Amino acid sequence: MDLVAVCDVDRDVLNAHEEEFKVPGYLRLEEMLQREKPDLVALCTPSGLHPDQAVLAARHGVHVMTEKPMATRWSDGVRMVRACDEAGVYLFVVKQNRQNATLQLLKRAICEKRFGRIHLVHLNVFWTRPQSYYDQAKWRGTWEFDGGAFMNQASHYVDLFDWLIGPVDKVQAMVSTTRDIDVEDTGVLNIRWRNGALGSMSVTMLTYPKNLEGSITILGERGTARVGGVAVNDIQLWQFDEPRDYDAQIKMAAYETTSVYGFGHPLYYKNVIDVLRGNAEPDTDGREGLKSLELLIAAYLSARDGRTVSLPLEY
Repeated sequence: MDLVAVCDVDRDVLNAHEEEFKVPGYLRLEEMLQREKPDLVALCTPSGLHPDQAVLAARHGVHVMTEKPMATRWSDGVRMVRACDEAGVYLFVVKQNRQNATLQLLKRAICEKRFGRIHLVHLNVFWTRPQSYYDQAKWRGTWEFDGGAFMNQASHYVDLFDWLIGPVDKVQAMVSTTRDIDVEDTGVLNIRWRNGALGSMSVTMLTYPKNLEGSITILGERGTARVGGVAVNDIQLWQFDEPRDYDAQIKMAAYETTSVYGFGHPLYYKNVIDVLRGNAEPDTDGREGLKSLELLIAAYLSARDGRTVSLPLEY
């Protein structure tokens, strides 16, 4: 896959990327789509812009890959999926954390039912985002374009609820805001799955003095596991009633990271390329992306109205 062009509304940023990657730059997405006719466009823009940009690309017959979250509104996420369906193009929603070796082992253990009945699941995202982070751009910390700690910073962790454990039945949430922003920087979430398991999540961007932890703990009738570190990069507990040959890989799966984003992007891009070549199915398409968006919107509805929200949002 070759990079053929870049697009940005900031002329200085655009010029820098033109120079770095030696490709033409455009201030308008539609002009780039018309002139370059790319196979795929990667949307790395403010989240609230993803829907209109995805629909525009689809109308030009261009496949779409969007960073998280795919949208900040449920209706916009649905609109993206429908537009790409109607145009006959792929919609890829980046969930690179799923590619982490630690989470791949955890997923395998769940699929093999090594936990037995899962009783309780808990996630922590204890990171820090100072006011200067939000002050970098006017769109940061807004409901329309960014979303808060759940939707933006912890989006990939919310994704683990459905991907690992299964469909969610009910959601309860509470949030608070300390920074000078519109959205939440701290929140707690309670979950009940359709399979009867219970779970919770604690998120804050106020950890002092630096990012502390991104973790998931699963307690089952025949197994207990915890993947921790700053970004689910370290298997800290792995106990099951029956051993498997790949249990020896848990130390090798752990990796050192100075970034909370992990190293899953190259693997995700490989899947996209394989799909476009007709050699694979998408790891996470638009409908898969809607699952975590639905859970996020349910959490915000619960926090706003002070009530339990049942899924699905639409019947």
